[in-house]
Amino acid sequence: MPTPIACSFTVNGRTYTPPACPIAVICLDGSADEYLDAALARGRMPNLARMSATGWRGFARGQMPSFTNVNNSSIVTGVPPSVHGIGGNFFYDTSIGQEVMMNSAKFLRAPTIFPAAQAAGRKVAVVTAKEKLRDIFASGLITGGGIAFSSEKAREAKLETHGLDDVEALVGPTPHIYSGDASIYVLKAGVQLLAAGRADFLYLSTTDFMQHKFVPEAPEALDFYAGIDAEIGKLLDLGARVGVTADHGMNSKQKADGSPNVIYLESELGKQFGDGFRVILPITDPYVVHHGALGSFAQVHLPTPFTGSITEVIAFVAALPGITEVQPRDLAARLLELPPDRMGDFVVCSGRDVVLGRTPAYHDLKAIEGGLRSHGGRYEEMVPFVFSGLLTPAYAARALGDPRNFDIFEFTCNGIAA
Repeated sequence: MPTPIACSFTVNGRTYTPPACPIAVICLDGSADEYLDAALARGRMPNLARMSATGWRGFARGQMPSFTNVNNSSIVTGVPPSVHGIGGNFFYDTSIGQEVMMNSAKFLRAPTIFPAAQAAGRKVAVVTAKEKLRDIFASGLITGGGIAFSSEKAREAKLETHGLDDVEALVGPTPHIYSGDASIYVLKAGVQLLAAGRADFLYLSTTDFMQHKFVPEAPEALDFYAGIDAEIGKLLDLGARVGVTADHGMNSKQKADGSPNVIYLESELGKQFGDGFRVILPITDPYVVHHGALGSFAQVHLPTPFTGSITEVIAFVAALPGITEVQPRDLAARLLELPPDRMGDFVVCSGRDVVLGRTPAYHDLKAIEGGLRSHGGRYEEMVPFVFSGLLTPAYAARALGDPRNFDIFEFTCNGIAA
C-alpha cells in the first residue's frame, strides 16, 4: 500500500492537514451512545474499547433537526445547514408550490471537502449505505478520479459515474438495504479499498435500519455492533487514523401498549383553526420501513392567505401535551442554524418518546408494526465522538467544550497527536 501524501487544503473556511497515513471517518447512522455502551459492556467491541483507552471517546452535538441528510451534509462540508442549505430530508419549496426531497447535490450551497482533498493529492472514496446520499457525496468528486457508491446499489456502480465498476468483485454481493449487512458492507468496502491502495481518504456512512428496529441491548444490535467493530479493527490494522461519530441518536417513540405515540399536527391545527395548514416532516424519505415518516421535528406552513395570529397558533401548538419546543422561522433559523428560505413559518419539536405526524390517513403505520423507534428532535442531538489517537491539548480542550459532529474531519486530520 503506497504512502499517502501529506497535504493541506482549505474548504468553507476550514483548513485540513491530514498526515501521511490513511484517514477514515465513519458516520454510524442512528448510533446513540447507548448502543456503544451496551456493546462495550458485553465485550463485543474490543477495537472501540482500544480506541477509547488509547485515543479519545466523548460526545459531540449533532445538527438539528437530527436527521440523516442534514447531518451528513454538515459532516462532509464542515458547516451547518445555514451555509450548505440542506435543512432536512424534505422541504416545501414555496417558489414552485411543491414538496421536494433534498437528496441531490443540486441543493448544496457549499462544496464538500472531497474534491479539495483529491486536488491536494489524496485518493478519496466515499461509501454510503443509502443511495439517496451518494449524489450529495459525489459532487465534484468522480470527474477527478474519486470513488463514490452506495451499498444499496453496489451492483450498479460504473466507472464513469461511480469511479469503479467492480464493487461486488471487491466486496461481495450487494446486500439488502433493510438489513444490518447494508451498513457492515460500507465498512468492508472501505477496508478493501484501503488494502488495495485505491483510496487513502475515506468517508464511510452507514444506515440506521438496525437502530430503528432494535434497542441497544437486543442480541441483534449487539451482533451488529460486533460486526462493525471487526471492520474498524481492520482499518486500524491498515494504519488508518479513524474518527467515529453519528448523524443522530435514536429513541423509542411509542405508548405503553406498543402503539406509536403520535401527535397529528395537521389534524390538530385543522380542528382548532380550520383547513390549509401544511405540516412538513423533514424525516420523510424513501425508507418508510425505518420510521413511517414519523419523527420528532416538523416545519409548519400557515394557510395562504392567513388572517389569524401566528402567535396564537404557536401558543396553541406549544400547549399540546408532548410538544417541547415551538419557534417562529427567524428565531429557529438563528438558533438551529437553518436556511430560512427552506423553512416553514414555524418549527415544532416533540418529546423523547413522541413523534409528529400530519394526519392519521397520511401515514401507513403497517410499515412500523414491530414498534416505532425514531429521531429528529433534541433527544437525538448528542452523538458519539471517538478517535483512534490522543487529541492534542488544543483539540482536547475543544472536545471538552461544545464540539459538533461536523468537526469530525478537522479533528481526525488535524487534532490527533503524532
